[in-house]
Amino acid sequence: MAKYNILIKPSAVKEIENIPRKDRLRIIQKIQGLANNPRPQGCEKLTGENRYRIRQGVYRILYSVSDRELYIIVVKVGHRQDVYK
Repeated sequence: MAKYNILIKPSAVKEIENIPRKDRLRIIQKIQGLANNPRPQGCEKLTGENRYRIRQGVYRILYSVSDRELYIIVVKVGHRQDVYK
């Protein structure tokens, strides 16, 4: 299986920087893991959108996958209460 390239939107980078360090490191590991498996166990496709969601504790990582060009775009990262708004 080919390895996917990961792109992170600038707004998502700012959201990641605002997360406490301990959780931030786990989130970064989850995002890096998407390069090998863009749809890991536990991911969910969001209804009405071409996006997926993975969980890391109380945080959610929303991303889009392009299988044709082999890249993943991380769109949003945040606390579960705020990320879907």
